[in-house]
Amino acid sequence: PDNYVADLQLRLQLYRRLGDVAEAEEIDAFGAELIDRFGPLPEEVQHLLKIVYIKGLCRKANVEKVDAGPKGIVISFRNAEFANPAGLVSYIAEQGVLAKIRPDQKVVLTRDWEKTDSRLKGTATILTKLARLAAA
Repeated sequence: PDNYVADLQLRLQLYRRLGDVAEAEEIDAFGAELIDRFGPLPEEVQHLLKIVYIKGLCRKANVEKVDAGPKGIVISFRNAEFANPAGLVSYIAEQGVLAKIRPDQKVVLTRDWEKTDSRLKGTATILTKLARLAAA
């Protein structure tokens, strides 16, 4: 927000740098730098850093699109492909009635995420699992 980083040029530079960050350690370092330079992170910045982390997980898991809402998440894979289909099927089976694969090959996981924080945290947890499965 402009009340956190008032200078527009500096804010745009920070956005560009953040676009090049991919790994969790880099995101943490970026967040620490922001705290050092501008003070405690506002909620909007915390959410932005979580979203950048989730985007990195999406790349690792070949996820093209994530729709997360208060009732759960819908995950679309790039070219409807996942590196470890057997692992994905096992993961979905473990979820029981809370997960299914739709005819359009999208994975639906039912959750109760009323708050934005829980949605971001839950999405990150699911995508971490999918990224690990994809790498296995």
